[in-house]
Amino acid sequence: MTTVRTSQATPPPRLPVRDRTAADRRARGGVSPMLSRLADERATGVLLRERGTLHLAEGHVVHAESPSSPGLDALLTRPDTAEGAREICHLLALYDAAYFALSPSSTPGRFRYEAEPSPGPGRPVPVAAVEHETLRRRDLLHAIWPDPSTDADPLIRADPADAPPVTPRQRAVLTRVDGIRTATDIARELGRPAFHTLVDIRRLAAAGLVTATTAHGARASVPAEPLPPPPPDPDIALLKRVRDALEAL
Repeated sequence: MTTVRTSQATPPPRLPVRDRTAADRRARGGVSPMLSRLADERATGVLLRERGTLHLAEGHVVHAESPSSPGLDALLTRPDTAEGAREICHLLALYDAAYFALSPSSTPGRFRYEAEPSPGPGRPVPVAAVEHETLRRRDLLHAIWPDPSTDADPLIRADPADAPPVTPRQRAVLTRVDGIRTATDIARELGRPAFHTLVDIRRLAAAGLVTATTAHGARASVPAEPLPPPPPDPDIALLKRVRDALEAL
């Protein structure tokens, strides 16, 4: 047995202490183990994934992009938008693109380290907040309608005999369902975050008003009569969550 002699002048070496934050995150099983590791490293660079990219600065997400998300420009309808509104739009666009970028993938992600962070249009967002919001959105969509085919496939309208009323937001989506457009196409035309459009589409699917088809050209079914007037849809819960997230940064 080997012993280590110490003296009062030379104290014994301290045992390493695990980072509890990092350990807790790994124990919870985050959305992306690579992203969690990069956050622990306070890495700066670009995480490239199958459905999008995340730009990191010192372990925080500063920008996100995805072909499935319309992006910040689609949400800013006026160049002179007030700074507070721009901050909200930035956060909405970041969470929107990150949701798709962090979706389950069959190919591994790659990270490109950079010496200087890419400039982002808003304040950095902690990785833990991005992962939490991504998981919350997955759970919400699954609870509304568990079939994800309506998220990416072209959509067609159904014509139930007793069509339920729809909200103004859902009506705007429904009028653009033509057998060709996808959820992303509709979101871009409306200038809305893609995830919010997915919520409307899944609710329409759950109501039997919309279904997915393949890209080989199924014909759309158009109701013979206009839909009944919908009830009001204030949808203020999302704005409250965005406000709380901004105040917590």
